[in-house]
Amino acid sequence: MNGDSNTGALPTPFTLRLLEQSDVAAVATIMAANSLWQRYGVTTATAASRLHAGLESGATIVVAEVDRAAAGFVWYVAGGAFQRSGYIMLIGVDPGVQGQGIGHALLEHAEAALFTATDSIMLLVSDFNIAAQRFYRGHGYLQVGAIPDYVITGVDELVFFKRRPSR
Repeated sequence: MNGDSNTGALPTPFTLRLLEQSDVAAVATIMAANSLWQRYGVTTATAASRLHAGLESGATIVVAEVDRAAAGFVWYVAGGAFQRSGYIMLIGVDPGVQGQGIGHALLEHAEAALFTATDSIMLLVSDFNIAAQRFYRGHGYLQVGAIPDYVITGVDELVFFKRRPSR
């Protein structure tokens, strides 16, 4: 899948493809440089370890590639929420290319893949991550609950849910 920006700025062409071992360092850097994941204690080393483990276990991780370098990613699991709904586990875009449609394309890709296997998708969003909440609501997700102190004390993880659109 290819994409580009519709924001009026010069478009950044990108391609979506499966994560490869050679992408792990770049994706781990995207994660570790993000203030959201820093709040959760994510470092380049812990992110790389998690990504390597994901690859070894056959996880579905898709990378957005810009100029032959990873610029974003999405990690999703069919049946990952209660063995019933698809689950979008992680999604992130390099700050240098945010706002150019890459996050949107990654989310659409994950949804298209998950909706072939299930009728619904779930994901978690930190209570303080207002931009992500707005992003998911804009893509048809509804907040259906909250899990207090789920990952770290003092932060609620908001449960977002989306049903497959009627055909």
